[in-house]
Amino acid sequence: MARKKEAPEQEQKPATKRRRSRSASAEENQRLAENLLETNAIFNMCAAVWGPEKVVLRASKFGALELMQSADVGDRLLALQRMVQEDLMLDKRPTPEEMPAVIEAVMNEMAEQLARRSVEENIEKKISQKMEERHQDFVQEIRMQILKEESSVETPQTQKKLEKLNALEEKNLARSVNELLRPASLDEIVGQERAVEVLRSKLASPYPQHLILYGPPGVGKTTAARLVLEEARKLKFTPFAPDAPFVEVDGSTLRWDSRDITNPLLGSVHDPIYQGARRDLAETAVPEPKPGLVTDAHGGILFIDEIGEMDPMLLNKLLKVLEDKRVPFESAYYDETDPNVPEYIRKLFKDGAPADFILIGATTRDASELNPALRSRCAEVYFEPLTPHQIEEIVVNAAHKLNVKMEKAVAPLISEYTVEGRKAVSLLADAYSLGLLRRGQSRGAIPKILREDVFRVLQVSRMTPYVNRKASSDWEVGKIFGLGVAGYLGSVIEIEAVCFPAAQEGKGVIRFNETAGSMAKDSVFNAASLVRRITGDDLAKYDIHVNVIGGGQIDGPSAGLAILGVLISVITGKPLRQDIAVTGEISIRGKLKAVGGVYEKAYGAKQAGVDILIIPKENEKDIPADHLGLSVRPFENVEDALKILFGNEEEGKGHHAG
Repeated sequence: MARKKEAPEQEQKPATKRRRSRSASAEENQRLAENLLETNAIFNMCAAVWGPEKVVLRASKFGALELMQSADVGDRLLALQRMVQEDLMLDKRPTPEEMPAVIEAVMNEMAEQLARRSVEENIEKKISQKMEERHQDFVQEIRMQILKEESSVETPQTQKKLEKLNALEEKNLARSVNELLRPASLDEIVGQERAVEVLRSKLASPYPQHLILYGPPGVGKTTAARLVLEEARKLKFTPFAPDAPFVEVDGSTLRWDSRDITNPLLGSVHDPIYQGARRDLAETAVPEPKPGLVTDAHGGILFIDEIGEMDPMLLNKLLKVLEDKRVPFESAYYDETDPNVPEYIRKLFKDGAPADFILIGATTRDASELNPALRSRCAEVYFEPLTPHQIEEIVVNAAHKLNVKMEKAVAPLISEYTVEGRKAVSLLADAYSLGLLRRGQSRGAIPKILREDVFRVLQVSRMTPYVNRKASSDWEVGKIFGLGVAGYLGSVIEIEAVCFPAAQEGKGVIRFNETAGSMAKDSVFNAASLVRRITGDDLAKYDIHVNVIGGGQIDGPSAGLAILGVLISVITGKPLRQDIAVTGEISIRGKLKAVGGVYEKAYGAKQAGVDILIIPKENEKDIPADHLGLSVRPFENVEDALKILFGNEEEGKGHHAG
């Protein structure tokens, strides 16, 4: 019975194996089918992502076309590997055991590519959107420009106003008198031969210099500078180009702006928040430097009239520009890394604006009142006051340019009321206009300017004679002509004196103008000491009153000789010559000491009709011997000068300088 049972068990073993084998094969086929489905799904994904045509192209490119068309899942999976990984060298078909890992790797690679593609598509979408916006803006700009060109903003009202404005432009009443009569050449500048010669030598040169022009107003400083530049432009050896600019500005109108946003001289920076900034730059917050007059004058001349009136801070900044030949610009708003900054603005902030020019400053002030640093950088040229004869010449020349006749007395009359050439021309022009009006001349007629016309103009202008002729051939006791100077104009000072026996014997007093300065009063005391030495008379016996006619607002020691002469005259009763003017400080040892302003004082003496000018020997080189037609006589000793004053010609002739 036992053997019978064993036999079936042995028969069952092969059947079990067969069943197990069939089960394993089914499982393997199932896995292969699943792998095939997943592989096909990946192929469909590729077709969706890349497109069917691109899938075929990829397969062809990486040698996977036959593999992709195979029914074997291993071949198709290898095709996917080559296509997704873009590797032609892959040749090992994955085994069934390897397929799940390969499928997962391919799925991960596809997922990464899909994510990358999504990001790229998003970026491309944004780029396209931005480009579309820019395109629309550009199209809108073009459209607006075309509309502006094709459609006018003008209205009937604006057109009417434009026509009215154009009509006004066509009317021209007259040229400025100063413009018409301004000298057209250096030869026409009257009375400034020496100054013009010096100006030419310093400006029309291979090495032109910065200049300061001193002198009273209306004598031709600006005109001379302009004409010398015109001459220098034509000379080959000067650095001035034919188009070298001449920039003129009034120094009294220039003020320092610590904010650096309103500085027409040196230049300024218009920050984005400032009203003057360009609209396009303001929108991008870019500051814009504005070069000033110093840059406008680059390669030419910057002429600053009344330079002594400039703001000290601005003047110091100007001196720095003269040294550097450039103007720097700074701004808290400037960012050199900003891509919106135009190149010209970037260059201005980096290098500054060029400012290589010649400075010419004009002033009516005394040299001592100007900035020493400015004077050290500039050569100095002095323009002289105009004499009455020179004023007459200017008036005659102006009448010729106006093409008008005038009475002989007109020019001398005008010369009595002004020392400015510009003012003399204006008076002539006013008299010309008055003559036309009073005599009813038709337009364009040429009347004759009468002395009466000039008088009427002078009366309306409330003008008084600039100089009354004071000198004469007479002799007077207790009267003498001293000399003073204010600015660049000298003038005669009338000094008079009277004396009486002392009210208290031996206790005489000397009274002098209370408004006179301390140095002028000291001159009275020095003179009193010399009187006793020269005459032997004691001033304590007299009450003396010394008076400066016109207010006595004088100071300085230069009236010493005049005071000494008038004191000796009143106590001795000797008359003084009235055709002599004197200047000079006196020492208590009887020496005549040097004083300032001798050259200008000579002008005042000439204006007053003086013939002889007595000056200290130490001032002999300050003035030509025949200056202005005067007989200039220098003396070292007081007593020698007094001999001339009291008419002892024979003893004084040895000191004649003329």
